[in-house]
Amino acid sequence: MIEVRPAWPPDAEAMATVQNAIHRAGLRATPVDTDGVRERHLDEVHSIACTVAVDDGRVVGFQSLKRAWIDNPYGVPVGWGIIGTHIHPDVGRRGIGRRLFVVAHAAAEAAGLRHIDATIRADNAPALAYYSSLGFVPYRQEPGSAVVPHRYDV
Repeated sequence: MIEVRPAWPPDAEAMATVQNAIHRAGLRATPVDTDGVRERHLDEVHSIACTVAVDDGRVVGFQSLKRAWIDNPYGVPVGWGIIGTHIHPDVGRRGIGRRLFVVAHAAAEAAGLRHIDATIRADNAPALAYYSSLGFVPYRQEPGSAVVPHRYDV
């Protein structure tokens, strides 16, 4: 049974393991380390929610939701949400992402967000399908870019 709960600092190593498995599967451009995960997802001043999915004591996925800030690396308008979903390739297609999004959606509503951005690599077919199934739609074109920004209206 998959448990969904808030992420805690001790989860950082397991979260890095998930992202690095995604990298090895060719669905993430670069590997990560524990400190980077902690800084980006757990110690983030712009964080609204970070949730992990745990299967038999093992973190198998996580989702972070942040409030966009001035000069963020995604070009997302200030005040929007920025979401990232990371599911270990070995457990994909089991509804884990949907369960995580229930939490993120509730957190977005509670935070007063009107829109959430998911900036997705154009060659990441599973992520494109996942976000599309939740109702995210492409909202801007960046010629020559390797990413496709998608928007969800809360």
